[in-house]
Amino acid sequence: MVRTRREKVMKIRNFILAVLLAAGVGYFVAWKGQPHREGAHSPLTLTEAHAAPEYDTEELDNIAVYKKVLPSVVNITSTTVTLDFFYGPVPQRGQGSGFVLDKQGHILTNYHVIADAQNIQVTTSDKRNYKARVIGKDQRHDLALLQIDGAADLVPAVLAQSHNLVVGQKVYAIGNPFGLSGTMTTGIISAIRSIRGPQGAPIENAIQTDAAINPGNSGGPLLNSRGEVIGINSLIATNPNENVEQSAGIGFAIPIDTAKAVLGDFQRYGHARRPSLGITSLSIGPDLAQQMGLAADYGVLIQRVVPGGAAERAGLHGGTQAAYLGNLQILLGGDFIIAIDGQQIASTEDINQVMDLHQVGDTVTVTFLRGHRKLTARVTLGDAHDLSA
Repeated sequence: MVRTRREKVMKIRNFILAVLLAAGVGYFVAWKGQPHREGAHSPLTLTEAHAAPEYDTEELDNIAVYKKVLPSVVNITSTTVTLDFFYGPVPQRGQGSGFVLDKQGHILTNYHVIADAQNIQVTTSDKRNYKARVIGKDQRHDLALLQIDGAADLVPAVLAQSHNLVVGQKVYAIGNPFGLSGTMTTGIISAIRSIRGPQGAPIENAIQTDAAINPGNSGGPLLNSRGEVIGINSLIATNPNENVEQSAGIGFAIPIDTAKAVLGDFQRYGHARRPSLGITSLSIGPDLAQQMGLAADYGVLIQRVVPGGAAERAGLHGGTQAAYLGNLQILLGGDFIIAIDGQQIASTEDINQVMDLHQVGDTVTVTFLRGHRKLTARVTLGDAHDLSA
């Protein structure tokens, strides 16, 4: 067959096109099989959970405590008017927390949250605002009782006891740190100790915790694992070289037993009226007892009796001989208290727990050692606010 020149050209062109097409298909297949390269685009595929979220036991406990207590926690905003350099009025706002005590609208918080406030606003967990008034305050224990009116469906917090708390026990704090309402933090009880409160007065048996407590948490509840209030968050330890107050893992709460006693005073007298033996004292353990030649291993050594106080009226004696315990000056020779109403006394914390169970004017039986003689005295408790110690 004779082929024309045109037919030969067309055959060569078709062959070249076929080769190029085959090469392109091969390259595309090879490219699809290569890993994704930077700058290239491919469909995004997400792997999502199809089952409902699962929580471990600890998470379930945390969630249960939060849901139970959150409706009882409130945000407190206080407004105080101060004067500027030119004696012009300047309103200053402060924030704190609190919690509902009953359906009648009683709210417990810290004294320092509302101190000197001209206006106090309470915001409940459902974002309703109420004007509050102060109906009781105890600067010594840094506690204040507020009243709001017209609030419906209030959820009172459940109050536990604090005399049987142990170090290592899990705790929760719920409040409004830095104005962030409804915040929960967790930790443990780090220690039970006596501290100086925000107003400078001693707070006995304060609950130390590593749960994060920040400005705005003050007045909010410290809770046990059942969501019951064991303390009122009051203050934090801060580095004196730092200008910003924030959690350092050392926070303190007023024990709820102390708060219950103060609330009882508010109800009976309209103000705080705490009972006292009228002494300054020192806790003694076995080592010190042996060094001092005391006739018991544990107890409370009276340093001084307050003039006109309950102990002095009952005939108890303070120390007379100066000595030093490290750099601390102490007095020896005073009566050594070992029991009150038959309950063993091993520390000043034990005395404070007894005081929380009594009122001013109650009479208790104090058992003490004077030298090696074991004696008892009937002591009618005085008012701590009337004493200089």
